[in-house]
Amino acid sequence: MATQQDLDLVEIAPDADPPVCKIMDFGKFLYEQKKKEKEARKRQHHAQLKEVRFRPRTDTHDFNFKTKHAREFLEEGNKVRAYVQFRGRDIIYKEQGMAVLTRFIEALQDVAKVDQAPRMEGRRMTTILAPAKTK
Repeated sequence: MATQQDLDLVEIAPDADPPVCKIMDFGKFLYEQKKKEKEARKRQHHAQLKEVRFRPRTDTHDFNFKTKHAREFLEEGNKVRAYVQFRGRDIIYKEQGMAVLTRFIEALQDVAKVDQAPRMEGRRMTTILAPAKTK
């Protein structure tokens, strides 16, 4: 029947029982499939990793401002890496750095979950927060 109509016999669902086939133009079928895949890729959201930097003795206003930005990043669906940078003799204030990150995590508890707990990496103490699934 396909050769009589100058078309191709295209297997649509090979896993079905019995397999599903259609009589159609195979080139047009491939074109439509590529078009659908391209549209699907366009609609995908690629999560990025945003960074927020603190110091061991970051002031309250600065902390709140940076936390507000981190909240916006998380609501957009991006991950947030927060780190405390220790410079010079700041390295002796590791407890203060841990307190800053703990307070940061608690402030964003409603919109984020901890992806990586706070830990030291050289002269930085870092943590990564991922957006909480609320859908």
